[in-house]
Amino acid sequence: MSLLIKYLSLCWFRNNPAEFVPTKSFMWKTVGFYLVSGIIVESLIADPADGTLEVSLRTVMAFSSIATLLLILRKWSYFNQLFTAIFVCENFIMTLAILTEVLYFVMVREHVEYSEEISIGIGAMLLCWYLAIVSYLLRQFFSYKTSVSVILAISYFVLTYGIPMLFMDI
Repeated sequence: MSLLIKYLSLCWFRNNPAEFVPTKSFMWKTVGFYLVSGIIVESLIADPADGTLEVSLRTVMAFSSIATLLLILRKWSYFNQLFTAIFVCENFIMTLAILTEVLYFVMVREHVEYSEEISIGIGAMLLCWYLAIVSYLLRQFFSYKTSVSVILAISYFVLTYGIPMLFMDI
């Protein structure tokens, strides 16, 4: 539990993720939660089978993107630490996204006038927070300038979300 709390503190831009050494069990639980929470969100938006495929593709793209970056930088030893840090923070954001979907459903049922705008606003805020977290993690691991880490975070987002989404549209 203390390791989870340490990783969750990264969502508030505290600590250096390179100092955390995750156990194999913790890493697999993180990936499992990533898959389950992603499938829940995608199943609320689209068909469950399509959602499952898209989340699976996102997972492959996430691992591939992280692995490619680390191979290029010749810092493969950071793989477990970096993917765990990104996935834990993404799991936190995904949990908030699930709560946003629930909130939207409740607001629609209660006929709240601006329910769609509210949920889109929360989603946009979560996306910005997610990009800031990934940027922070990359800056902590590799001492990049803020601008470089933001560009890499946006690239990571496009690779892990955009490519699977495009694939699903084909």
